[in-house]
Amino acid sequence: MESLLDERTTELIRDYVPRNATLHLLSEFFGACADATRAKIICALSISEMCVGDIARVLGLNQTTCSHQLRLLRAADIVTQRREGKIVYYSLKNRKIEDVMYAGVKFLGL
Repeated sequence: MESLLDERTTELIRDYVPRNATLHLLSEFFGACADATRAKIICALSISEMCVGDIARVLGLNQTTCSHQLRLLRAADIVTQRREGKIVYYSLKNRKIEDVMYAGVKFLGL
C-alpha cells in the first residue's frame, strides 16, 4: 500500500511516538489517575501531606476505601509514604503530578 505521508512526516512520527515500554508506563500512570476517588486523593495530596484518617475525613471517604486507593497509587509510583511512630503520612512522589492534574482541568475548561 502506498503511503500518503511524505518521508519527513513519517520520520517525525517515528521519532515522536514513544517506544512500547514508555507507552506502557504512560498507560499505567493515566490508568491510576483515571479513577475519581484516586484523582480526588491526588488533588488533596497536592495541597498537603496527610495520613489515611485525615484524607478519609476531609474527602468524605471510608477509611478502608481510602487505604485501598492509596495502595494502588503507591503501586503506580504516584504517592509515597513516611512513617512517624504509628502514623503513616502520604504525599505526592513528584510535584510534577500536580502539573498533570492541572493540565487536565485546564483542558476541560474548568
